[in-house]
Amino acid sequence: MVAWATEQARLIRSGEFDRLDIEHIADEIEDVGKSEQRELASRMAVLITHLLKRQYQAGSRSASWSGLIREQRKRIALTIKATRSLKDSLVDADWLQAAWSAGQ
Repeated sequence: MVAWATEQARLIRSGEFDRLDIEHIADEIEDVGKSEQRELASRMAVLITHLLKRQYQAGSRSASWSGLIREQRKRIALTIKATRSLKDSLVDADWLQAAWSAGQ
């Protein structure tokens, strides 16, 4: 896979567009977007889990939970800042439901 990606990059840089593996390049680009969405969903799930624990297990609250909540919020904000198109995920009901379900 690395050799293929390196070759595709070389072809683009050299202007040999007719030799590009367009279908697979498109698949790879889509996969990058999905990977970023999965990372954001994972962080959201961790955040939701710890927010729920803080809400419903008040007697078991710990400083580590608060730290994890702050850390996930920070990482979520940084991820969205780095990849602004991920903001769309935050208003996608299906995506939010999946993140919520993973965090419960």
